[in-house]
Amino acid sequence: MFQGATHLSLDNKGRLAIPARHRDMLLSNFTNQLVLTADADGCLLCYPLPEWQPIRDKLLKLSSLDPRIRALQRRLIGYAEDVEMDAAGRILISPALRNYAALDKRVTLIGQGNKLELWDEAKWAAQQEITLSFAQGELPPELEGFTL
Repeated sequence: MFQGATHLSLDNKGRLAIPARHRDMLLSNFTNQLVLTADADGCLLCYPLPEWQPIRDKLLKLSSLDPRIRALQRRLIGYAEDVEMDAAGRILISPALRNYAALDKRVTLIGQGNKLELWDEAKWAAQQEITLSFAQGELPPELEGFTL
């Protein structure tokens, strides 16, 4: 299970060094093969290949006659790229995906259970401002009564 936030830097070639705690978990539970794809929030989703395959298969079975489903398929499957961690635990993020998520140098990697999210550091900070609005009583109905 992926959790936690890590601030990282992309190198000049667009490579990201996966933190050791995530890298070790990937290698011991999955493989060094990952899938990166575009998320509607403007970040990248990073799935271990075995976690991605059922999602891809479900998406492909949906009817593409519905334009909303077609748009989702285009984003998630159209942007999906297989990547492999190198011996140093780095993955190469393609220019197309870096452009989509506006990734420059400073990024934030966020654990989300079965996947990781990769955000531009400034966009992640803005996203956190949205979360702060929950404290002002703008809680989604699904979270009514939820406590920590």
